[in-house]
Order: sequence, then C-alpha cells, then structure tokens
Amino acid sequence: MLSCVQRSMPSPVGPLRVLASETALTGVYLPEHRGAPPPSPAARDDHPVLRIVERELGEYFAGRRTIFTVPTAASGTDFQQQVWATLRTIPFGTRWSYRDLALAIDRPRAVRAVASANARNPLSILVPCHRVVGADGHLRGYAGGLPAKRWLLAHESSG
Repeated sequence: MLSCVQRSMPSPVGPLRVLASETALTGVYLPEHRGAPPPSPAARDDHPVLRIVERELGEYFAGRRTIFTVPTAASGTDFQQQVWATLRTIPFGTRWSYRDLALAIDRPRAVRAVASANARNPLSILVPCHRVVGADGHLRGYAGGLPAKRWLLAHESSG
C-alpha cells in the first residue's frame, strides 16, 4: 500500500497537484505554489480520495459546489491547524482580512503569525486561504500566485 499518492488534474487556474494518504487528502497545490513538496512518481488512477477531490473540485469550478466533503489531513502545528480550521468557516464568496482571521481565533495581536499560517496552507481552494485579503481590501500574497487568487475570488463572487 502506498502511503502517499498524487496526481495532476486540470483546472481553470492551471494544473493542480493533488496528494492523498490512504484515507485523506493531504495537499492541493497550484502550479506556482511556493513551498509545495517536490513531485513524486507515486500516482494511482483508482485512488478513492483522489477520485472524490477531482469530482468535488470539478463541481466547484463548474459553479455547482461551495463546500467540500472529501476527508482531509493536513500536517501543521497546533496554531496552523487552528488558523486552517477557521479558514473553513469563511463563507463562500466572502472576504476576510488577516485581522478578521486573527480576531476569529481570539489572537488579535497575531496578525503576522496568522498570515504566515495562511501562506502555509497545504489544501488550497478546499481550505479557502484565497478568501483572506489585506485590511484595505487589496490582494496580498498567495502561495499559488496572485493571478490564481484573483481568479478564485472572481469565480466565487460571480456564483
């Protein structure tokens, strides 16, 4: 049994690299994703978790899905896990600031730490770090590149 499998799937923001353990999705990386693990040759067409995420992402990009149900298991510190769990509560089509996110986890002085955890999110799109913008409403960095962030926000605001 493989402990980690991955596959590339097409998307409107470029090919996504999706990674899974035997039981859960562990990563979704955009083509320009900073900090992504190196590609691995371990690929399987019959992996159930990858089939689920490909279906759900396809529905998302087609405008038919706003919430993901695929099981996930991202590796991170307790603080990162707290930030990523809170990211999942940002409603589809909504934008929060990094300060909003820090306030939501009851850490109002941790805006920079929140931004850092946000940037290290390994489950792009599913854990919607793209919904976090600067306090002035302007787009700030995105591990997958600002063009992808711009596209995702526009996609969600048009739905």
